[in-house]
Amino acid sequence: MSSSTRRLISSGSTFEAQIGYSRAVVDGDWVFVSGTTGYDYSDMSISDDVAEQTAQALRNIGAALTEAGASFADVVRVHYLLPDANDFEACWPALREVFGEIRPAATMLQAGLSSEAMKIEIEVTARIRG
Repeated sequence: MSSSTRRLISSGSTFEAQIGYSRAVVDGDWVFVSGTTGYDYSDMSISDDVAEQTAQALRNIGAALTEAGASFADVVRVHYLLPDANDFEACWPALREVFGEIRPAATMLQAGLSSEAMKIEIEVTARIRG
């Protein structure tokens, strides 16, 4: 992939148009996936359960990576944002399933999210390997 290639990826989330961002941006070999929550974009629903929100956020991220020509194996950095740090351990099984072998650099931050319904937001950076 040429280093001058830039492509925007949308998930179809209504938030992208309302706020003005892309689910992911592909720039050369790099893929930058925006902070992604546990909304099911097909009907804009979200579970009350943080573990299910984590699983859905990972499905959303996986779809964006696939569209970018990447996979979870290409992820080099991940940021987890949770309003309640005490919820993080409940997310570990889903995170371990996806990142256990890949082991990207990771940071967990406690931070307020844009809606009280959101219990986790996950952002990843990937580098597509040729």
